[in-house]
Amino acid sequence: MTNYAAEELCRHGVDALMNGDGNRALAFFEQAVAISRTPLYCTNLAYCLAKERGDFRQAISLCREAIKDEPKNSIHFLALGRIHLLAGQKKEAIRIFRMGLRHEKNKEIIDELNRMGYRKAPALPFLHRENLLNRYLGKLLTKIGWR
Repeated sequence: MTNYAAEELCRHGVDALMNGDGNRALAFFEQAVAISRTPLYCTNLAYCLAKERGDFRQAISLCREAIKDEPKNSIHFLALGRIHLLAGQKKEAIRIFRMGLRHEKNKEIIDELNRMGYRKAPALPFLHRENLLNRYLGKLLTKIGWR
């Protein structure tokens, strides 16, 4: 089979994923990776593995491999962050999303962060977030528009 066949399989996989058929998408992505192991195909396969099979370890490994091959492509960071969210690792997901934004502005990553409702950094980073001084100073700075 050719790279064109792998592209078609990947396209069918994305369509299946958009239509909510994760198992079918997983099969398409597995076939695409068997033909051509590109970073994009690995990322798509990784997300499906995490979502459909709960195989987070292999999914994270595949995404890290894709990031190693294409470190400036924010799509890989988006998928890795979503995998961490599926695994219940919100802090790690936020860290990964922010890394992706450093390389490339990606609207989907911004939407994920907004959906999660991430917090701003504490007003006084040397104090714990729940410290009364930090809480009230943060509210005051927000109110006057300095934060």
